[in-house]
Amino acid sequence: MKPSHSLQLCLLHLLLLFTIHLLSATGATPTRGVQSEIDGLTAFRQAIHDPTAALSTWDPSASSAPCSWRGIVCSDDGHVVELLLPRLSLSGRISDRISDLPFIEKISLFENSFTGPLPFSLSRLPRLTSLLLQFNIFTGPVPSSFSPQLRYLDLSSNAFTGEIPTNLSSFAPGLQFLNLSSNRLRGTIPPSLGLLQNLHHLLLDWNLLEGTIPTAIANCSSLNHLSIQGNKLRGILPAAIPSIPSLQILSLSHNQFSGSIPETVFQPETNSSLHTVQLAYNTFSDLPKAASVSSTLQVLELEENKLSGLFPAWLASGSRLTVLDISGNNFSGVISPQLGQLTALEELRLGRNSFSGSIPIEIAKCGALHILELEKNHLSGEIPVAIGGLNSLKDIYFEENDLSGEIPSSLANLSSLETLSLGQNHLTGFLPDELSRLSNLTFLDASGNNLSGRIPDSIGNLTALQILNLSSNNFSGRIPASIGSLTNLRVLDLSEQKNLSGSLPEELFSLPNLQYISLAGNSFSGDLPEGFSSLWSLRQLNLTGNSFSGSIPATYGYLEVLSVLSLANNRIAGEIPLELANLFNLTVLELRENQLTGSIPAGLSHLGFLEVLDLGKNSFSGEIPQEISNCSSLVALKLDGNRLTGEIPSSLSNLSKMQILDLSSNNLNGSIPSLLAQIPGLTSFNVSNNELGGEIPKLVGSRFRVASAFSGNSKLCGSPLETECDDSKKQQRRKKIERFALFIGVATAALLLVLLLCCCCAITLLRWRRRFLETQNGVKKHRSPGRGSGSSTGTEAGRLPTKLIMFNSRLTYADTVEATRQFDEENVLSRGRHGLVFKACYSDGTVLCILRLPSTSSDGAVVAHGMGKYP
Repeated sequence: MKPSHSLQLCLLHLLLLFTIHLLSATGATPTRGVQSEIDGLTAFRQAIHDPTAALSTWDPSASSAPCSWRGIVCSDDGHVVELLLPRLSLSGRISDRISDLPFIEKISLFENSFTGPLPFSLSRLPRLTSLLLQFNIFTGPVPSSFSPQLRYLDLSSNAFTGEIPTNLSSFAPGLQFLNLSSNRLRGTIPPSLGLLQNLHHLLLDWNLLEGTIPTAIANCSSLNHLSIQGNKLRGILPAAIPSIPSLQILSLSHNQFSGSIPETVFQPETNSSLHTVQLAYNTFSDLPKAASVSSTLQVLELEENKLSGLFPAWLASGSRLTVLDISGNNFSGVISPQLGQLTALEELRLGRNSFSGSIPIEIAKCGALHILELEKNHLSGEIPVAIGGLNSLKDIYFEENDLSGEIPSSLANLSSLETLSLGQNHLTGFLPDELSRLSNLTFLDASGNNLSGRIPDSIGNLTALQILNLSSNNFSGRIPASIGSLTNLRVLDLSEQKNLSGSLPEELFSLPNLQYISLAGNSFSGDLPEGFSSLWSLRQLNLTGNSFSGSIPATYGYLEVLSVLSLANNRIAGEIPLELANLFNLTVLELRENQLTGSIPAGLSHLGFLEVLDLGKNSFSGEIPQEISNCSSLVALKLDGNRLTGEIPSSLSNLSKMQILDLSSNNLNGSIPSLLAQIPGLTSFNVSNNELGGEIPKLVGSRFRVASAFSGNSKLCGSPLETECDDSKKQQRRKKIERFALFIGVATAALLLVLLLCCCCAITLLRWRRRFLETQNGVKKHRSPGRGSGSSTGTEAGRLPTKLIMFNSRLTYADTVEATRQFDEENVLSRGRHGLVFKACYSDGTVLCILRLPSTSSDGAVVAHGMGKYP
């Protein structure tokens, strides 16, 4: 019986498995609801760009669609409940068809490149609880309506604009997490956010919010984290905010809060959870007069405010403080020894204040200390030896104080030390050999002290070292060859020692990561090392103020990333290698005070980023290359103290960024180009001690009024020099002569014009007289002997030359002779001293009185006057 029963059970199981397989093989047709979700997801995919084919599995025809698709999570009944596509390089806009996913609860698309505004259809997803869209490029306003089930909303690190919606508490009353940080939101913080009783996190950092913090925010009784850093909030901090019962983190740094920091920050009335307070970079001016620090407070950041007064010793009551930062304020007095009570302290930042006195030895009791910052104060005395007992210490910043004495060798016990900054103090003695045990040290700055002796060979043991600055001390001797072991070194500054000498070790040229080298102000000698050419990462090379000789290696031109090359004040000779024109990233080229010769290479014009070109006090000859004007970034051009000839190129006026131009002490000739006055930022100008001539252009002279900038040019004249220009006097005299000549010319022309008019009048009168005489002669020829008594009077009248003057008449002289019967005596009407009056009867019936003047008047002219007309 048992075998038969077992066989039946096996058959039953096989039948069940076959049925399941059959159902799965036949591929049941999706329900209408699921098909709608497939269509919505397909529309979502079609609206975006998928450069990595991350959604290649989204096949609508697949029997398992959409639940087998990447990023899709389905419920037991096959509905899409989660869309999870973070960090897939997707871009484009979210389709409105997203609303076809009515069962979706979570959408996570963060760290992609989605753009555009959020579709309104997101508000039609009734079950949506999480919307995570941070780190995209969404724009437009933050939607004012969401699913009432929404609990987590993260829209941070996008490009949303406008104001924070005031009705979020109405549409999403159960919101627990709201992050709108790193957008472009403006306006004020709506007090209605205080109605979100379930809100745990409110993050509004790095926007453009203004106004004050609404006290109503304190009504968010569940709030754990309030962060509104990096805005423009102002006013006082309401005392109720730090007292929110569940608040743990309060971050309000980088705003414009002012006034006194409320006492509730340090000792909340109703809050025993607050552990982090960040109020840095505001304008708070006061601390509570007497306060204590809550036992829960762990992080207190008050740096860069306007707090002042003595060190607040009551801060030492915060037994659980791990970070105390009051740097960048105006505190003064001594540092309280009570700080030694903060045994949990990991970071103590008191820098950039006005503390004085010595470093309290009690700090050595802070055994958990990682960071100790006391820089830029007025601390004096010696560095406490006991600090060497802080085994956890990683960073020491003591620079820019008045510390004296020797560097304690006990610092070598700080095996975790990474940063040791002791620069700009008054430390003396040697650099301790023991420091070579600091195998984790990456930053060592002992510059600006009075350290002496040799640089220890053991320095090569600091293999993790990246920055070594021992400048401005009194070290002597040679650079140890062991420096070649510092393969991680990026910055080496041994400048201004005066007594470092000899040649450079070859090992120096095997440091592959070296980017900055300054050996200026020493006594190094020998040929300028070509080995620097092997430092492919080199960006700045400063060898100024040594005794290097030889020529500039042409291979320096292959340092592709070099930006600063300073070789001034050495004994370098020869010409500038043409290869330096390949240094396209060069911004500073300083070769002053050497023995360089030849011409200035025109190829330097290829250096488009060059800002400083200093070739002064060498022996360069030839002309200033016109091509220099192509260095459009040039700020300072110094070519003084050479043997340059030719004229100053007017093209230098194209250097619109230039501030310093020094061409003094050369052999330049010609005139000063007036266009140089058009360089807007030019503040220093010197062309003295050349062979320039002519008048100083008025615009140049009025802008640079220092006479010494133009002196030493014997042929130069004009302001601001006292030498007046002869050409100017001649020019003025010439102008006077020209004005006088112009006056004479105008007067002569006017006189000639008058004479011409007179001549014309005279000629006209002569012509008129000749015509009259010709007419009179014609009358005599046609005149017959007169009748009558032939008296002497008539005879005389007949012989007299006559001229007929007619007034408004068409009668001719011949008609008049006929009408008077040839001036017959019988026609005489009267006699007078003005002559005889004759009666003249014309053939048309006109009767006139004719006055015949005596021969002494008008050549015996005859004047006619009408008497009447007879029919």
